[in-house]
Amino acid sequence: MKLIDALGPARDEFEKAGFILPRFDREALKERTRESPEWVHFGAGNIFRSFVALALQRVIEAGGAESGLVAVGGRDAEFLDRAYRPFDNLGVLVTLGSDGSTERTVIGSVVESLSPDPAGNDWKRLQEIFRSPSLKIASLTVTEKAYTLDDGYGEYRSEVLRDFAAGPFGPEGIMARLAGLCHERYAAGGSPVALVSMDNCSQNGDRIRAALLVFANAWTLAGHCKSGFSAWLSDPRSVSYPWTMIDKITPSPDESIARELSDAGLEGMSVHRTRLGSVAAPFVNAEAPGYLAIEDSFPNGRPRLELGGIYLTDRGTVERMERMKVGACLNPLHTALAVFGCLLGFERIYDEMRDPALSSLARRLGYEEGLPVAADPGIVEPRAFLREVLESRLVNPFLPDTPWRIACDTSQKLPVRFGGTLKAWRENPSLDETGLTWIPLVFAGWCRYLMGVNDRGERFEPSPDARLAQCEAVVEKIRLGDRGPFEETLRPLLSDATIFGTNLFEFGLADRVLSFFGEMVRGPGAVRETLERLLVQGR
Repeated sequence: MKLIDALGPARDEFEKAGFILPRFDREALKERTRESPEWVHFGAGNIFRSFVALALQRVIEAGGAESGLVAVGGRDAEFLDRAYRPFDNLGVLVTLGSDGSTERTVIGSVVESLSPDPAGNDWKRLQEIFRSPSLKIASLTVTEKAYTLDDGYGEYRSEVLRDFAAGPFGPEGIMARLAGLCHERYAAGGSPVALVSMDNCSQNGDRIRAALLVFANAWTLAGHCKSGFSAWLSDPRSVSYPWTMIDKITPSPDESIARELSDAGLEGMSVHRTRLGSVAAPFVNAEAPGYLAIEDSFPNGRPRLELGGIYLTDRGTVERMERMKVGACLNPLHTALAVFGCLLGFERIYDEMRDPALSSLARRLGYEEGLPVAADPGIVEPRAFLREVLESRLVNPFLPDTPWRIACDTSQKLPVRFGGTLKAWRENPSLDETGLTWIPLVFAGWCRYLMGVNDRGERFEPSPDARLAQCEAVVEKIRLGDRGPFEETLRPLLSDATIFGTNLFEFGLADRVLSFFGEMVRGPGAVRETLERLLVQGR
């Protein structure tokens, strides 16, 4: 069976093989989308396919939308050529239950895929889409780092300065390109639109608004764009920036899932590593649970998103959902398992949850230091959410997630995943933030991880991170067996509020981080010994 034939000559064969197929006329959907596009999404990766595209597919099937999705890739042009275009933009979602069950769904709501490169032919089509009054939503899943324009020291990065000079017609960064496309819409009459960040950033709507205004103001000063552009971006009647919270564990496409699909008779299910390092496949594997809450603010209207299982709510509820998930009950646990999983040589997250020390760390971090400051959003009760994370999601033996994937861009994630929690502890008069143990342990573990030496004393390559070289330079002279003191060596890291969300010396946690780091650097096996002492032996 060929995926490209799933809705045509091979439909019966796919259904007999147990695949769930779209229940709409996709050719008609493609035509309507080309004539009147309503939704374009930047970041055509795994969570987009497994959640956003699936949700809209359900909305279309229920009669709540008449237009499909236009997916926009990133810098890696090869990704679309591997994962989308050979298959007419169809994809397969393999949902992996914790009981070993699987569900295979052909995703047909994505009807067009475009490269965002201004030098390529697709840029003209993107400009056309943004000029179209029919466009309602431009959404993004481009990771937290895309919204950071400075270098961590208050200066704009060199590529941002280049985009200032390039103006709206030839930028390179994703925020600059989106700003350029918004300028195209403004110049064509300024029809309203919702710009919807679905990335794991606190108050993500404000983050995208701030980034776009930086470019708009710089371009206006340089004479690159029409006056009034910044005012248009700032007017909620013209452009809205809804806050959102998305949650679904979606590992990179796994070879074992590719084999299962091949065994089911589906051709072309290879996993490719592109020249730029992206993992590209025509399928995505994901867990079953998922949550997406969006502030209901769409000045040009929207599809009936609630028909796809999306929560449409107010800003306060979204913020509480985000604080519960990103800052307390899931993402901090993920980061802890990522850091120590890399140090201890684990290949899968679920295997870490079988380790008594690491399982205890995840539980105690969640229940003792996250849950006390997790606000109840009213949609999902925090304790029930945390229980699901610990007892059904992180332990799912059929979800091929890795600590290496989650460890990517940790320097960008730490302030988001822990900064708000630290602030909440300090502001709560019934809590003593100086008694925190597990958050400082994670911070110390990350500093130990930066050494690029595992607990056996062997070198390893840390996951990609925008600030990795800068952070590695702080610990480069530290060796296993050193006895310190490490205070002055680590001061540039521990005092950096852009990394930890606060200056740890001023907050009162630096001494505890330094103590744990000193233990874990004593020699091979010291990381394991520290975890065992604290979490298993209870000393």
